[in-house]
Amino acid sequence: SLTVLQALEDGLKRADADPSVKAVTICGENGKFSAGADIRGFSSPKRRGTVLSPILSLIERSEKPVVAAIEGIALGGGLEVALGCHYRIAHVKAQMGLPEVTIGLLPGAEGTQRLPRLIGVPAALDIITTGRHIPATEALKLGLVDEVVEENTVEAAIRLANKV
Repeated sequence: SLTVLQALEDGLKRADADPSVKAVTICGENGKFSAGADIRGFSSPKRRGTVLSPILSLIERSEKPVVAAIEGIALGGGLEVALGCHYRIAHVKAQMGLPEVTIGLLPGAEGTQRLPRLIGVPAALDIITTGRHIPATEALKLGLVDEVVEENTVEAAIRLANKV
């Protein structure tokens, strides 16, 4: 939602400006990272303001490490947020993917550029064109995530952030 995007942008800007903040962890709520955009909002006349691509650029440009703590699902724009982060930790039961292609949409927040850079063109093409969900263990083998944990992903992300 636009509310979530605005809160993410505001939080990132505050964290970047605050010298006491050493790193940022982005996580979801209620055991889910993000299911991406609500497609019903795409045709809304009220859809103005914040969009995802500039927020992802803000994440990438951060001089502080930004770690995605992926639980549950990271689909569509949710995966694209994770791809914008410097590091990604996933719970062993997490699933990632770009399913919007199954309804005729291409990933719209530069996932088609970030994913191949991260995991290579052949693997990225499979994920981008099929829309299949990638389990965390496969994501680790592909290099999509840096670590898979069975514990609290936020705590694991904080440990990684402190390490880097």
